[in-house]
Amino acid sequence: MDQRRGGIAKLLTWPAAVVIAGILLWYEQFKLLGHPGSVYLFTVLSDWLFIGGYEKPFRLGVGIAEIIASMLVVIPATRMIGAAGTLALMSGAIFFHVASPLGIDPYDDGGKLFKEACTVWVLSVFILWAYRAEARALFGRLFPSMTRAARA
Repeated sequence: MDQRRGGIAKLLTWPAAVVIAGILLWYEQFKLLGHPGSVYLFTVLSDWLFIGGYEKPFRLGVGIAEIIASMLVVIPATRMIGAAGTLALMSGAIFFHVASPLGIDPYDDGGKLFKEACTVWVLSVFILWAYRAEARALFGRLFPSMTRAARA
């Protein structure tokens, strides 16, 4: 029964991955083409981080990272890595919306961007949960000394 539930959970990662990729890729047009709203958002963040004048590389870097994570999350063999990438990216986005002057609702649209970041974050956590055995195995291969220390 446990194996069957694991199979169902992994099957449900397909729609989760598609939603993640859809949300992330939708916003790439704004980031990569320099939409004024996106430029404003990254200008506020770069100023807040004391790296004023680096809005464009910051915006393009985040956009490229999101495209890579979107591609990885829809490919079954790399889904777990893509989910980890989107979790990291959305953790940063959520943090900056909450902690910086940007705020949760920078565009006065009811916080749509923030809500979508939270949605992607939750779906990424779900995918990582569904692939938890594989994630543990990968972590053990990448950081063997840390896993030995945890077992001791």
